Amino acid sequence: MPKFYLTTAIDYSNGDPHLGHALEKVGADAIARYRRLRGDQVHFVMGMDEHSQSVLQAAARAGVPPQQWVDRMAARFADFWARLGCSNDDWIRTTEPRHFRSVTELLQRIQRLHPDDLYVSEYEGLYCTGCEEFKQESQIVNGHCIEHPTLELIPTRERNHFFRLSRYGERLLELITTGRFQVEPAIRRNEVLRLLEGGLQDISVSRLRQPWGIPFPGDPEQTVYVWFDALINYLSATGFPEPGYERLWPAELHVIGKGITRFHCVIWPAMLLGAELELPREVWAHGYVQWEGTKMSKTAGTAVTLDEAIERHGPDALRYFLLREVGFEADGNFTWERFDERYNADLADGFGNLASRSLAMLMKYRDGAVPSANTDTSLDQAGQKAVRDYARAMDALDLRGGAEAAWTLVSAANLFVQQSAPWTLAKSGKDAELDGVLSALARALCRLALMASPFIPAKAQTLWQNLGLDGEVADARWEAAEHPSLEGRNVTKPSILFPKPVKI
Repeated sequence: MPKFYLTTAIDYSNGDPHLGHALEKVGADAIARYRRLRGDQVHFVMGMDEHSQSVLQAAARAGVPPQQWVDRMAARFADFWARLGCSNDDWIRTTEPRHFRSVTELLQRIQRLHPDDLYVSEYEGLYCTGCEEFKQESQIVNGHCIEHPTLELIPTRERNHFFRLSRYGERLLELITTGRFQVEPAIRRNEVLRLLEGGLQDISVSRLRQPWGIPFPGDPEQTVYVWFDALINYLSATGFPEPGYERLWPAELHVIGKGITRFHCVIWPAMLLGAELELPREVWAHGYVQWEGTKMSKTAGTAVTLDEAIERHGPDALRYFLLREVGFEADGNFTWERFDERYNADLADGFGNLASRSLAMLMKYRDGAVPSANTDTSLDQAGQKAVRDYARAMDALDLRGGAEAAWTLVSAANLFVQQSAPWTLAKSGKDAELDGVLSALARALCRLALMASPFIPAKAQTLWQNLGLDGEVADARWEAAEHPSLEGRNVTKPSILFPKPVKI
């Protein structure tokens, strides 16, 4: 069974999560659920980034110690991801002892293997507290950080430890262009390549007398820079440096937002090269969720809270909308109107209605027993194609394409019902033909439960149970989508999977 170690970016503990965080988490969760269906031994990690100046400021505003603040925020984030059905196997926090050990060991390993990669010098620049980094000219527009235009950049000058990032530019260019270190999608890879081609500058990796963070090895007056600290979480979650961490490392996939590609596609792999450790196989950088063309962020505030969005139509509906409408590559807009339209058309009238009417006919005409009949109907052919298209898209991390492939089967099945008219077959006593229609519909629902489970896991599980299938759909194997077998299963009619909102 191949292993698949998958991570998301860990989030700052300085405010509540928003829809942008949710897109990343449910997208990574959909990938994890799909890889489990394909038989991989998935290890899926999420967590919290708890050492930063912005965390100190948030704790001070709340009038509590920083540890109490991050404990509160970690619980709040974890609750949101549980509500959205995220199936992470681990929850890493940068205030944990296992992370302290990993950060200290990685720095000591670089010091030991490449001692001139770390040196002390003075740094002067403009610091963004939102990004927690010094900004280069290319990252500043009209005197403000392009990621946090509402924040003032802070002129900062201090003596720090530096990492010789400039040494690794050509090596990273070679690794990315040859595909040995994959950066996807292509638009983000090209951005990273342009950055590398422009040359790299050494970076400061410590802060002087920062009271909240991990002490820099050998220099108690310095604290490890928050981003250098945070990136190492992906190793900490493997147990590094304890024996056996190689069971998980290297990661097959880091899922991140497009605004932090420099850290994950340049600084992080350079750190690993300096420590002579393997690089992750791939970094996928998704776009942003926008509201009326503006990026949602904790700093700028948002017009839509994550809580409101979940409550609107339920967690599965929000998962589906983010991955189908917004997508996992480019930026995409969130509006209540489009959310409602997708919910009604795709989920209530599409998926939900198909499940309800198909199971109801099995109950009415065959007392709930799936008949044995021909498995090569036009609907079976449509299902086989949908499964192939779905797998191709999901293998390529095209989550929108995966959802589209699955829902083509919803459309094909609804059309199949209209064209075959099982109610007419029943009245005419054409039992063999009716058996063929009903069994084909049951197989289509089985395929849909499996393909939909990474997107709408709770509702897919309900459908799985209504089909009389055993266990959890999440524990099923892909063969059940390729060759569904339901003859003799006893189905039950579900409650309405996606109720229409009550009009007042």
